[in-house]
Amino acid sequence: MYEGVVQDLIDELGRLPGVGPKSAQRIAFHLLAADPVDVRRLADVLVEVKQRVKFCSICGNVAEEETCRICRDPRRDLSCICVVEEPKDVVAIERTREFRGRYHVLGGAISPIEGIGPDELRIRELMVRLADGAVTEVILATDPNLEGEATATYLTRMLRPMGLRVTRLASGLPVGGDLEYADEVTLGRAFEGRRAVDE
Repeated sequence: MYEGVVQDLIDELGRLPGVGPKSAQRIAFHLLAADPVDVRRLADVLVEVKQRVKFCSICGNVAEEETCRICRDPRRDLSCICVVEEPKDVVAIERTREFRGRYHVLGGAISPIEGIGPDELRIRELMVRLADGAVTEVILATDPNLEGEATATYLTRMLRPMGLRVTRLASGLPVGGDLEYADEVTLGRAFEGRRAVDE
């Protein structure tokens, strides 16, 4: 335990996701040793991001305006929506340069253990977006874990009766991976998603 404000800083840093007690202490002492100008710049950016950044009124992605740049882009395919859990997932998919449709950010995944049900997610907003009939395909790009699968299953049951094409991102073995290190679920998915080798 440290005195006063140093311990307060360590405690606050420790509340960040993925930052344990040792990492929080290391970051705190890095900040104490850093140039005051650098620390001030970090503090200013933290305050500014909370003041300026909001969530897109259409898709739920992060934005500095009422809508995000993707929803404002007229070149995007309006007939396809990719459903993701968090804004960081949008960035990951955008980096591939493979998807030209629009997104819908749920704000998490169904997790009964954490008390997160469908009503806590942006599912109602998704249904409103689909009501006009302009969308023909919904791609479910939730995480390939228990919560992501539960969310994808729930959404599939809701969307199929609407006559939409509902697809799920393929999952399986990563490029450069070894079969011996793959877990059973990943290996099973790789077998399910196998395809013919083009000659």
